[in-house]
Amino acid sequence: MSKAQLIIFLRRPELGKVKTRLAATIGPERALEVYSTLLHHTLKCAAELDLERVAWTTGNGDVTELLAPYDFVVYEQRGNDLGERMEFAFDHAFNTGNSPVVIIGTDCPGITQDLLEQALYALQDHDAVLGPARDGGYYLLGLKRPFNLVFRGMKWSTETVARDTVKVLKEHALTLHLLPVLIDVDTEQDRRDTGLA
Repeated sequence: MSKAQLIIFLRRPELGKVKTRLAATIGPERALEVYSTLLHHTLKCAAELDLERVAWTTGNGDVTELLAPYDFVVYEQRGNDLGERMEFAFDHAFNTGNSPVVIIGTDCPGITQDLLEQALYALQDHDAVLGPARDGGYYLLGLKRPFNLVFRGMKWSTETVARDTVKVLKEHALTLHLLPVLIDVDTEQDRRDTGLA
């Protein structure tokens, strides 16, 4: 029997390299603190789930010590853009016998263990699950089986990503479960709206 896999895409916590839009208003040191808070929140939510946990990382430095308490397998992201990197990670998961596969980032303070469990439960009888973000992207994507068209031809980091993803899924008659809209923290307004200190 195949086992579910949770993928987390993360950037190693480096001063001046994380939350750059937020850093423009609150400074790189404070932005790093916000990123670290979000990262540990995300890892903690994932750690209680009975599934395989895989972190695909980018940036400089070693994350072994950071991830050690959370039982993650760690790989380096591969690909020229976000779509290629996600496609590679999903292919790796499916090719090693995992299903369903869910991916999240580290920008969403609204992520909870319960929400991740909802996504996995929805994939029992849906082909895909999507967690739309307020900015038009998404904070979570889950697939029951490979469907790489959701990673191709998208205009990443734009307000149409979630909408375009839904369109592709529907065009190919895949069943979809939508999660609540949540906020990805990229700007000072996002930080205030989510109540992050």
